[in-house]
Amino acid sequence: MPDASQTMLDLGADTSLLLVDDDEPFLKRLAKAMEKRGFSVETAETIAGGRAVATARPPAYAVVDLRLEDGNGLSVVEVLRTKRPDCRVVVLTGYGAIATAVAAVKIGATDYLSKPADANDIINALLNDEGELPPPPENPMSADRVRWEHIQRVYELCDRNVSETARRLNMHRRTLQRILAKRSPK
Repeated sequence: MPDASQTMLDLGADTSLLLVDDDEPFLKRLAKAMEKRGFSVETAETIAGGRAVATARPPAYAVVDLRLEDGNGLSVVEVLRTKRPDCRVVVLTGYGAIATAVAAVKIGATDYLSKPADANDIINALLNDEGELPPPPENPMSADRVRWEHIQRVYELCDRNVSETARRLNMHRRTLQRILAKRSPK
């Protein structure tokens, strides 16, 4: 597996990279970090913007957020697969779930990472050889954080309805309210 600090040696001629994320501060930080590592970066904050870049100038690499304000990032992955089948795509999300990871890989994503993911994690996923397991993350989410993320995701999917969320999670409503009132664990 390539080391993130040696990316230019391993990238080859085409270093084009598309970053699609609606979190503007994260997008800018990641773009800057990837440019420092030798990528030629284009960014988009919407599905429409990502699809437009993927259609006009299909990149060799892409990092796409799963949940964007205007839709599902998997539609950008589909365009990338159509326009450039050899594109290496990593899907990022703050709501990691096995079902969405499977869906992302089925439509052609190379890998799937949960946020927070740093530039080194992303580069390792982008440059990872097919079938080779990536190294474990340097700072994986704690079990408490994973639980909290799952509860937040179900809460959002239930349109922030506490009673419905509690029912779906098989949890007492007051217990859920106490969890939602607390800050996210590290």
